[in-house]
Amino acid sequence: MAEETLAAADGGVSITQPVSLLRHLRYVLKAMRPRQWSKNGIVFMALIFSVNQDWLPEDFDTWDHLLLRAFITALCFCAVSGAEYMVNDLKDRESDRMHPTKRRRPIAAGLVGPREALTWAAFFASAGIVVAALVDWRTGAVLAGYFALMLAYTAVLKYEVILDVMTIAGLFVLRVLAGALAVDADASAYLLLCTGMVALFLGFTKRRQEATSELHSGTESRPVLEHYSIPFLDQMVAMVTAATVMSYAIYCVNSPLIGSKMLGTLPPVVYGIFRYLDLVYDRKDTRSTDAILLSDYGMIGAAIAWVASAVILLAIFN
Repeated sequence: MAEETLAAADGGVSITQPVSLLRHLRYVLKAMRPRQWSKNGIVFMALIFSVNQDWLPEDFDTWDHLLLRAFITALCFCAVSGAEYMVNDLKDRESDRMHPTKRRRPIAAGLVGPREALTWAAFFASAGIVVAALVDWRTGAVLAGYFALMLAYTAVLKYEVILDVMTIAGLFVLRVLAGALAVDADASAYLLLCTGMVALFLGFTKRRQEATSELHSGTESRPVLEHYSIPFLDQMVAMVTAATVMSYAIYCVNSPLIGSKMLGTLPPVVYGIFRYLDLVYDRKDTRSTDAILLSDYGMIGAAIAWVASAVILLAIFN
């Protein structure tokens, strides 16, 4: 039977007691960080952008089949990323115990033991890759590469300046590529480029949030931040912001179905990027990237306007 370690109120004594299977599974699920799984929704991007491609299926049964394949692929990414989060927390458990919030993570708190964490991580990673391979062997291969890159990030790359953010961007690109392979869609160079640029934009703005927070609070959250300066991060954010807008604009000009008329979808994208910068820089928003994207009314409005403008333009000119 699993055991849990409960810290006494004064932080001095730890008590070990048996834990029910249901509670243990709840701790395992929490260690897999389900709040982070929303990132895997990017797997659907290739299917979403397929409305601007010639291969768009007209049969509703085919659409149902493609949606199911994309959904299964997204679940596989959730399983594999959750497994890697457990490996990461197992590696960082000692430093996490010194952090004011990370010490509450199940592995750092002793609620999930090292052997249990490795066992569950191996199970979920293997299951995710195998199921993805059943969808399409290429999808399974990309997911295996994704897991290997995540492990490399945990072991080495997250401590390397610039490479840490570039690796995160690469992981997003792999998600999109796997989603495209799962539904046999075309992962165009522009789609992958836009994905990489957006991921770099979000990555460097997040690093700036963290660096600013450390500067004011005096706490340490990431060792790599000691090698980042605020002016340098500002330069990186400025560069990738411009590159993100330009890469999407180029994609719009080269729309396979309606050509440059797709530029009508550019204003919501530009507003969304500028709105995010306003929240991070001017309003000093310290929420996570997911929280900002999913709860800020301005960001939600920009997303709705982008979808609506794309649908209207394709309906009118296609």
